[in-house]
Amino acid sequence: MTEGPVPILMYHSVATAPNDATRALSVAPEAFAEQMALIDDLGLTPVDTGDLAAGWRSGRSLPPHPVLITFDDGYEGVHRHALPVLAKHGFAATLFVSTGWIRGAYDTGGALDTMLGWDQVRELAAAGVEIGGHSHTHPQLDQLDDERLRHELIHCRDIVTDELGAAPVSFAYPYGYSSRRVREAVRETGYAQALAVGNGLARRRQGPYALQRVTVRRGTGIEEFERLVEGRSIARTFARDRALTKGYAMVRRARQVRRKASRSRV
Repeated sequence: MTEGPVPILMYHSVATAPNDATRALSVAPEAFAEQMALIDDLGLTPVDTGDLAAGWRSGRSLPPHPVLITFDDGYEGVHRHALPVLAKHGFAATLFVSTGWIRGAYDTGGALDTMLGWDQVRELAAAGVEIGGHSHTHPQLDQLDDERLRHELIHCRDIVTDELGAAPVSFAYPYGYSSRRVREAVRETGYAQALAVGNGLARRRQGPYALQRVTVRRGTGIEEFERLVEGRSIARTFARDRALTKGYAMVRRARQVRRKASRSRV
């Protein structure tokens, strides 16, 4: 059984010409291909989110040197550019879909760039990509009241189940934001595990509903990428991100306090 830390890579868009809204968190197709080739050269073994969490939960052995390749939101480039590369190397991956952003009957019109359609999501699933939930409209879940929170989780789960014929077992928090209340709701909705961001390596002690990931950006060079998948210099690489995250967390907590105080006065 693999007890050591595991790098979980968080991708978003894979695109040649992303728009302004997605550029920073996109990667070029050529860069993605180079990164996957490096994973192969290093002898790492991609597994999906469900397999990692199930292995850690049950004590079942994982392959040596595991790594996770995950995609958030559901951008069209995951099918166009990433899938052929994943298939070439025989790599497992997980796609977390915001169901209200996927083109089709449930589209809410809030997507940031060109998204997958459900036929493409089904093709990804048929190719062995695990499809997980990422809420319906991609809100900050910890800012929602209980009713809206449950709607986001349940509606996402039910749509994926209807479209693919199987319920999603993994979830990723939009923006990486969660709280004890959100994590409990995710568990009660039927998801067996969930991923945050954190920009750190995933460890079994984090628990199945708070596994950390590392962000891959358009500016992630191949040397930095190698450090990420080998688990080297993670804290230094993301030091600025963590400082900004802590500052924004204080702002968000203040907003929550003000909202609660306002509701109590009504």
